[in-house]
Amino acid sequence: MMKMKASMLNTCLLILVTNSQAFGFGIHTTTTTTVQRCSSNSTEIRAIERGDGMSGGGGVPMPKSKSKDKSNDENNNDDDDDDDDLVRPKVGADMPDGRPSWFRVPAPSLKEDSRYSKVKDSLQNLSLNTVCEEAQCPNIGECWNGGTGTIMLLGDTCTRGCMFCAVNTSQTPPPPDPFEPFKTAEAVSEWGVDYIVLTSVDRDDIEDGGAGHFATTVELLKMKKPELLVECLVSDFRGDKDSVSKLALSGLDVYAHNMETVERLQKFVRDPRAGYAQSLSTLEHAKKVKPDLYTKTSLMLGLGETDEEVIQTMKDLRAIDVDVVTFGQYLRPTENHLSVVNYVTPEKFDYFRKVGEEMGFKYVASGPMVRSSYKAGEFYLKHMIAKERKEAMAS
Repeated sequence: MMKMKASMLNTCLLILVTNSQAFGFGIHTTTTTTVQRCSSNSTEIRAIERGDGMSGGGGVPMPKSKSKDKSNDENNNDDDDDDDDLVRPKVGADMPDGRPSWFRVPAPSLKEDSRYSKVKDSLQNLSLNTVCEEAQCPNIGECWNGGTGTIMLLGDTCTRGCMFCAVNTSQTPPPPDPFEPFKTAEAVSEWGVDYIVLTSVDRDDIEDGGAGHFATTVELLKMKKPELLVECLVSDFRGDKDSVSKLALSGLDVYAHNMETVERLQKFVRDPRAGYAQSLSTLEHAKKVKPDLYTKTSLMLGLGETDEEVIQTMKDLRAIDVDVVTFGQYLRPTENHLSVVNYVTPEKFDYFRKVGEEMGFKYVASGPMVRSSYKAGEFYLKHMIAKERKEAMAS
């Protein structure tokens, strides 16, 4: 228990301790409780210990199917005992007690001449959205001060309702801004960056899911700056192969689509219109229509997945020649979203990184604060792509 004493006559102090409470790609602030004790000679303030995140939580048991229950009753066997240990996340379930000490991120610089401020002003002036802001990403200070950001196309309202995501949802969002591709190209040229990530909400209300809008944006960016590397982090386009082809052949460098979680947990985490097989099929098709295209995906950990399930997912990804995979800690955005089942240790993240590298992924980013679009990963990809293309030209 942390103790703080002050020699003040008849004076009471109150300390408010803020705790970053974030989600898969977001962050907001809550306040912990404090206790104050006052006396005529001193004020003793005791901040209630918030825990280290290693206790509590745990998720809820997996629901058992009626057919399985009937089979077990009839056969009276214990073949499925291992399944009884599996858990899943749930809205309103107990959260782990506190937050581990390894969650530390730098705050954004608010100085007028900082790159963070310049990027923010550029986006506001051109009425562009970023997933960095909409999803309240905890890495926004580091990335924007480094001059990079992830622009979110097609508006800020999603047609799906995944249980981990804090982005606005509606079945009838406003139509996309037809001038957005031009605004995006203008903004990116002002930033002076050489690697940009474009992403979007899901737009099931658009016939091609927004693939044409993405393709136009990529083409304009490449016209303005041919050497610019463009990554598109996109939806599954409802599994439509024509939409995938349209974007894959637009001139982009990295085709990214997030699996989000392991196969068993898909229906508890993602919108019913998404799915494990459907996501794999879009990544596979992108590589099929353009073999030299880099493909990339991301998973959140801490939702009740097992090590074996994570490794199986990596095997499935390598089977379709996905090049890059990232792992990060799921963090709950609000009380209306899935509770964290557990905080995965840095050592476990490092273990998955090593396993992925041994499997043959060209790059594996794995850590508590890693996100699918993250400055450090972009830096590595930029140099990896440049190196491989130079070698290809020389051969």
